[in-house]
Amino acid sequence: MNAMLKSTDRPISQTYRLALLDLDGVVYRGKNPVEHAADSIRAAQRAGMQVEYTTNNSSRFQRVVAEQLRGFGLDVEPRQVITSSVVAARMVARHVPAGARILVLGAEHLREEVAGQGLTVVDHAEDTPEAVIQGWYPDMTWQQMAEVSYAVERGALYLVTNRDLTIPRELGIAPGCGSMIQAVINATGVEPIASAGKPESAMYDEARLLAAGNETEPVSRESCLAIGDRLDTDIEAGNRGGYDSLAVLTGVTNPHELMTAPAHLRPSYIVRDLRGLQETQPSTDASDGNVWTCADATARLEDGSLTVSDATDINALRAACAAAWTYADNGGDIGSVSLPEFSL
Repeated sequence: MNAMLKSTDRPISQTYRLALLDLDGVVYRGKNPVEHAADSIRAAQRAGMQVEYTTNNSSRFQRVVAEQLRGFGLDVEPRQVITSSVVAARMVARHVPAGARILVLGAEHLREEVAGQGLTVVDHAEDTPEAVIQGWYPDMTWQQMAEVSYAVERGALYLVTNRDLTIPRELGIAPGCGSMIQAVINATGVEPIASAGKPESAMYDEARLLAAGNETEPVSRESCLAIGDRLDTDIEAGNRGGYDSLAVLTGVTNPHELMTAPAHLRPSYIVRDLRGLQETQPSTDASDGNVWTCADATARLEDGSLTVSDATDINALRAACAAAWTYADNGGDIGSVSLPEFSL
């Protein structure tokens, strides 16, 4: 876990071999590209950094995501897109014999991935599946969820693609895969034995294995950097798996969340957007008991107030996080501290 942010002597794209890059809020927002993302990814690749795209979405085919990214000018092969369906299928294959029957509740992408692992896809509990994989797609029915419950009750191994409780849709926030999973748990009293999606680290583990290609060993954890916009999925998954992580401010996470983040949700680095991949990361240091510095920026925490030298400076946010995290780790109540309002 990160009590303080890390620093680098070289640009991040030269410090790490493999970027484990989240998509929504980092590379695109829905159908629209995030500003500077594509140019920054291309620059990182020219510097020698490999990229694997990681997403909890279990319904979109890898080739569909890759086509969207190519539309932004990125050179992407479908195999570089690691969805929770890809991870879930590989995960279940390690738990059951070759050819085993697997009840799959999910989109066609998930069904294809399971079949591609040499397993037999079935739809009913009466088919006596050895395992169940539950994913999410908008057309799932009560009967399909009931079949999952029946199979789990009868002893089938229970695996899921992700446990996101909500999913953003065009009209607002809707129940996600995790909400549907909770219905099965309520019916059976059985918890899934594994989840493929973040905040579990399995997706990053599979991505670094797939990135190694024909190598016998996966890319080392120390050479990988998890990049995302959500502390409770992307960054937590990195911390759980022992990966360094980078939080961008182009999606969900905001400065207030960063300053108040508990240890298990703290990133190793903070940048405005993916242009930060081309930058070195300055250190954060305590100049005395109350003042923290990062490059030319400062943050001061005293008398119940955290103030910074410049609320438009990313280095001031880094210094503020160091001050706030240290205060919280020493037993202080960061929730009672007046925090600065950043404009980044």
